[in-house]
Amino acid sequence: MPDDTEEVTPTAVEADVTVPLGDEQLTVSIPDSAVRVAAPSGGEAVDPRTAARRALADPHGPALSTVVDPDDEVAIVVTDVTRATPDDVLLDVLLDRLPVTREHVSVVLGLGLHRPMTDAEIETALGDNAPLAENHDPDATVEVGRVDGTPVLINETVAAADTVLATGMVEPHQYAGFSGGAKTVVVGAGGEPLIRYTHGPEMLSQSGVRLGRVDDNPFRDVLDRAGDLAGPAFALNVTHGPAGTLGAAAGRPRAVVRDLAARARDALSVTVERSYDAVIAGVGAPKDANLYQTTRAATYVILGARNPLRTGGRVVIPARLPEGAGDGTGERRFYERLSTADSATSLYESMREGYEPGAQRAFVLARALREHDVWVTNSDAPALVEDCLLETADDPAAAVGPGSDVLVVPDALNTLLVPPA
Repeated sequence: MPDDTEEVTPTAVEADVTVPLGDEQLTVSIPDSAVRVAAPSGGEAVDPRTAARRALADPHGPALSTVVDPDDEVAIVVTDVTRATPDDVLLDVLLDRLPVTREHVSVVLGLGLHRPMTDAEIETALGDNAPLAENHDPDATVEVGRVDGTPVLINETVAAADTVLATGMVEPHQYAGFSGGAKTVVVGAGGEPLIRYTHGPEMLSQSGVRLGRVDDNPFRDVLDRAGDLAGPAFALNVTHGPAGTLGAAAGRPRAVVRDLAARARDALSVTVERSYDAVIAGVGAPKDANLYQTTRAATYVILGARNPLRTGGRVVIPARLPEGAGDGTGERRFYERLSTADSATSLYESMREGYEPGAQRAFVLARALREHDVWVTNSDAPALVEDCLLETADDPAAAVGPGSDVLVVPDALNTLLVPPA
């Protein structure tokens, strides 16, 4: 963290603690245990519409009006249901500023290899702009160039557009450091070759590919270079924390990501000086809808800048999992790999030889499981969880056990656990 940023450390608590469970809160009581809570400062919330308008008025690079010509066909790639991005607001703001009519705008839902969004989900996410939207089909793509010899395939609607724009959420990401920027287009509206290349074992094993790191990150570098070929030419992204939306930035995608990543890093970092028997990691909606997304909490904790667990320590994640393992191509590949494995070690070693796009979450989870157990509690699908090399319990207290030294991370996907400076 920068020297002028106040250091935040876990706080000891004596009362019960709460963590998210879907759209609700779960109260956790752990008898005879020492409990600390890792709650980042969170920054100050802003109104996303106001922040987006200000960002467009002061972009990184050329103004939107100079990027888009009045006779352009425009494609805007937005995030999918797995991201808590205020896409309805961001689309409204973009459409208000575009020098083209709505008839010349297409909106593509950046699914990557996730499942298609339902009509109801699209309407909820995009509001009055829902009629403009279509689900990305990774099998209906066009090659627009190559990066490191890898074809960059892009959604047909996006490839046909004169100008490509994108919304996005700049939040901590296991591989890209932070999401957002070109990632919305080249992965969200991309094809399997680039996903296979960026999410393969050779890339993910590189030291610079890590949570919270943007600079000198090979994964992020490939995404940015692919974005030079496919777009976006202009991005409108936000970042968020426990308080809500923390800010927006617009303009050149690389600059947008670095701007918002710096803001997020200051707001989301917690310094961890000691080790714990267990970490209770909160996820909440929409990420806890399926096991594929939920397991991010475990890998963010174990494989982040500071692993807070002692040898033999465990991560405990409350999650209902209404979608089970998940319904998309990537989620199905993730489940198949885990459910057919004999052990985390054997799975990790076998996957080092390669795997299908989408299965990378199984590879990264296996890497974490070699050192620590992961428990999922309060689930509607305990048998499925146990099929995937994980442990289950009815509630977090049963998974932790009495007398433990516990760290609670209420928002594990938006907390950066870091070592002392």
